[in-house]
Amino acid sequence: MTQISPWATPELEDFRRSVRRFLEQDIVPNREKWEKQQYVDRDLWLKAGELGMICASVPEEYGGIGGTYAHEAVIIEEQARVNDSALGVVMGSTLAMPLFLKAASEEQKHRYIPQITTGEKILAFALTEPGAGSDAKAIRTTAERKGDKYIINGQKTFISNGYNADLAMVVARTGPKETGTRGISMFLVETRNRSGYRFGNILPKIGQKGQDTAELFFDNMEVPADCLMGPEEGKGFAQIMSGFEIERTTIGLIGIANAERALELTLEHTKAREAFGGTLFDQPVVRQKLAECATEIRIGRTFIDDCIQRVIDGTLDNATASMAKWWCTELQGRVLDTCVQLHGGYGYMTEYQVARMYADARVQRIYGGANEIQKEVVARSL
Repeated sequence: MTQISPWATPELEDFRRSVRRFLEQDIVPNREKWEKQQYVDRDLWLKAGELGMICASVPEEYGGIGGTYAHEAVIIEEQARVNDSALGVVMGSTLAMPLFLKAASEEQKHRYIPQITTGEKILAFALTEPGAGSDAKAIRTTAERKGDKYIINGQKTFISNGYNADLAMVVARTGPKETGTRGISMFLVETRNRSGYRFGNILPKIGQKGQDTAELFFDNMEVPADCLMGPEEGKGFAQIMSGFEIERTTIGLIGIANAERALELTLEHTKAREAFGGTLFDQPVVRQKLAECATEIRIGRTFIDDCIQRVIDGTLDNATASMAKWWCTELQGRVLDTCVQLHGGYGYMTEYQVARMYADARVQRIYGGANEIQKEVVARSL
């Protein structure tokens, strides 16, 4: 019953095989180590870069392999297959890089992107603050112009790749609060050994434990004026908004890919598990639950495949991306809850993949803009 995505090609399947080999050989054996230390070793970033897995859709002129969003989708699907949420390729590449490409100057692109694609420099997107999550307009971090420098003060939290980051796209307020979104700008900051910059402890989470998530602090941090992303101040909010379609499609795809994998694992378990004189799968209530999951997943896959194709074509609108984000992640939650239930006590044990997937999935309905916000975006488009 596997559905072949309409955007799939033989070249993409070759790419998929190389990604799968890398994940099985280099990611799976290290999962427990990374979950304990809460971050991925930097040498894995370099290996991923060698395979073209970092920023796979970046044009060759900037050091990428010249792929499309379909290449990113393949990586996401393969990470779901082995239940890898540790290697932050998705967070630093698929989510942050589209913003980078739209906001950065040509000089910034040529200087940094080749080092990002090789894994030499790890990129983070520093937007969320303790008092500003889904509401980006509420940020308090400030950037004050002083001659040929900006002085940045503030705090960010829940920043993916925050511990490993060499570069951070920092969203800060360059105008007074009353200027609203017109007072928000974005800066590209080299973080290593920079005075006034520090990261806090890696934040412990209930899921995605191997993916580093950290707090960032800016205390009179000086950066050159040319760190501003864009031609002038006040463009930050528009820059952020321009990347939401890809971010929300990506989160939706993660949801569908994980639901597909959870269903596969649960079918294997129920067909092998003996109960009541047969297998679990022989029980009508179990079969019907799995049929419901399979049907909803098929609907979700058809929808997300259409969104992926529209990202590739450059025709995806914001409301449809918000639909994909909230609907696919809600489906992910329902499917994983069912799959854990059908695994019985084993589904609550972290040695079983569905248990880890269940914990990893919960944040999907929160980050990238809470699902309640996505429904408001859809409602405004009606």
